[in-house]
Amino acid sequence: MTVTLADVAARARVSPATVSRVLNGNYPVAASTRERVLRAVDELDYVLNGPASSLAAATSDLVGVLVNDIADPFFGIMASAAQGAIGEVASGRAGGEKLAVVCNTGGSPARELTYLTLLQRQRAAAVILMGGSLEDPEHLAATAGKLAKLAEAGTRVVLCGRPPVPGDANAAALVFDNRTGARLLTEHLLGLGHRRIGYVAGPADRTTTRHRLEGHRAALAAAGVAEGPTVHGPYDREAGYRATAELLTRDPGLTAVVAANDTVALGVCAALRERGLSIPDDVSVAGFDDLPFSVDAVPALTTVRLPLHDAGARAGRLAMGAEEPPAGGPVTVPSELVLRGSTARPRD
Repeated sequence: MTVTLADVAARARVSPATVSRVLNGNYPVAASTRERVLRAVDELDYVLNGPASSLAAATSDLVGVLVNDIADPFFGIMASAAQGAIGEVASGRAGGEKLAVVCNTGGSPARELTYLTLLQRQRAAAVILMGGSLEDPEHLAATAGKLAKLAEAGTRVVLCGRPPVPGDANAAALVFDNRTGARLLTEHLLGLGHRRIGYVAGPADRTTTRHRLEGHRAALAAAGVAEGPTVHGPYDREAGYRATAELLTRDPGLTAVVAANDTVALGVCAALRERGLSIPDDVSVAGFDDLPFSVDAVPALTTVRLPLHDAGARAGRLAMGAEEPPAGGPVTVPSELVLRGSTARPRD
């Protein structure tokens, strides 16, 4: 059954005229009212039809790029590369251009669903979701439903660095090989002679966190080495700084710390130096992603390189239909171990 404007108005307890004002953005509406209307739109999965809105008719040149945190270089590099590729290959009506809009979710599952609803309502030409997803069955099901409706309406859906789940069958997926990268990194530390290795992990409910931890643990298990302390936190410098104190409290004899990403690793390094510990003489530190600043850290970070720019550019081409979706399902994007000065043999 088709959902109408009147249905949305009844759910939001406002007039149809107010719903129209909120959706078209052509008249000021109280923030609380706007939120109520958008929540009703989301709950009812209401989509403007073409004749009902000049906005809907004008937005087939829109591409949505969803990221967790645009301030994080991990997402910034990919989003920038995707936007560049979209600009190069776009074939929209307005001078051959597409309007690529970066949607910053802040890691909020509710905000992610809201953006998908807005892009669906505006009949986006394509949607790119970047980075790991929240491992919550209810959210995954809701997201898969949104993506299926987008695909049914002709929107190209691309996952970049995000593993697909059942229901994402229509999405082209580029999946980072986080497990192998993390395994190689831990094997490197084990090969140097480290046996007491701490781990600063990302948020426990994220796919990226789980996959990197699985690779780390697989290397330890294969070597018969007991797992050291693990602390979870955000993917930021402050999390690495705070986690280091807890790691050293739980095992003062740690000789190496693996960080969830390079930004977290910077926080780990700062905390170690505050305690008078030298890197890598006292404690080796390793990161992940090979972000641009990693080579300029002192000492330069041992890390795992992900081809973020190339993956983002390919996602942009897939979104524009300039490259055929990969046959046979998701494409695994390889990772590469990069050895630098922040890791060395432990002291005897």
